Amino acid sequence: MALREVVGIFFLSAVPLVCLELRRGIPDIGIKDFLLLCGRIFLLLALLTLIISVTTSWLNSFKSSQLHVKEEEEKNEKRQKLVRKKQQEAQGEKVSRYIENVLKPHQEMKLRKLEERFYQMTGEAWKLSRGHKLGTPDLPEEPSGTVEEVVTVALRCPSGSVPRRRFLKSCSSQVLFDWMMRIGYHTSLYSLSTSFPRQPLAVEGGRSLEDIGITVDTVLILEEKEQSN
Repeated sequence: MALREVVGIFFLSAVPLVCLELRRGIPDIGIKDFLLLCGRIFLLLALLTLIISVTTSWLNSFKSSQLHVKEEEEKNEKRQKLVRKKQQEAQGEKVSRYIENVLKPHQEMKLRKLEERFYQMTGEAWKLSRGHKLGTPDLPEEPSGTVEEVVTVALRCPSGSVPRRRFLKSCSSQVLFDWMMRIGYHTSLYSLSTSFPRQPLAVEGGRSLEDIGITVDTVLILEEKEQSN
């Protein structure tokens, strides 16, 4: 639109100059010739106006088409981003389901096999039983270290650990087996013996710790029984 206005102003301003030049070059020009000349000039201006109008319309339509193409490209890019996002979410869900349904069960089964192998090698296969819990009997409340008639008993386990616990001397000696089972060593597979001299500990339900000779702080040996074929 601005281009058309500029050209129009240019030609309108050129008309008087053209007339002046024609008058200087042709002093005896008649009215008829002058009218013909003006008609030609106006015809030329109309033609130029038409050309400018068509050109401007074409440029506007070209710009509009470019803008439309750009908008379509932006829409396509947004759609592609949305599609990629949905694909990534779907892939993430597939990965999560694969981990939950395949990897986790496989890892758990592998860990169970390693656990079974470990307990079989250490002679603690009874821990693999799912039927009932073992090694969890009730124990008397542990007395304070300031109470009289208290002894501290330590168990030297096959694993290398040495758990310690305080008991009253008047406690039943059976409490040693209960404690042994409580920490994971079943009496059918393990036995207790004194450290020096090395001999099996005579534990009986009717006898107290003091009766079986535990009157001072003591370390007992927890060892695996020999399994008969």
